[in-house]
Formats: sequence, C-alpha cells, structure tokens
Amino acid sequence: MLELISAIITGGIAGFIAGKIMKVNMSLVWTIVIGILGGLIGGFIASILNLSGGWLVGMAIAVAGSCLLIWLINKFKK
Repeated sequence: MLELISAIITGGIAGFIAGKIMKVNMSLVWTIVIGILGGLIGGFIASILNLSGGWLVGMAIAVAGSCLLIWLINKFKK
C-alpha cells in the first residue's frame, strides 16, 4: 500500500514538472496519470539502458518519460 501511495505522489510530481517543461495545462488527475505512465515508460527505457540510481535519478527518469508521453499525445492529437 505504501508503494502505491509513493508511486502516486512521485507520479504527480513528475507529471507536474513534465507539464511545466512541455508547457501544457492539465487537470490534477491527468497530471498524476501522465506522471505514473511516464514513470513506467522511463523505467522501462532505463532498464533497457541498464540505468539505476536513487530517488533523484528515478524522478528524472519519470519526468523524461512523462515528457515523452506528452510529446507523443500531442503528436497524435494533431
């Protein structure tokens, strides 16, 4: 249960940061969803590249994955 709460909080922060970087305006729910999915995408890519680290590295990977997801969403919306 604690891991789920931690993932939601981390995802929310990552989604918020990615939203500011990509200059999009999202609701709180979408911010959390994008952050969590971005964390999964970033974690998958990091595992392929054999990257590991602490919380800060994980947050950077989640933000990068969230930015990638926002970019993909914007690309397919057009």
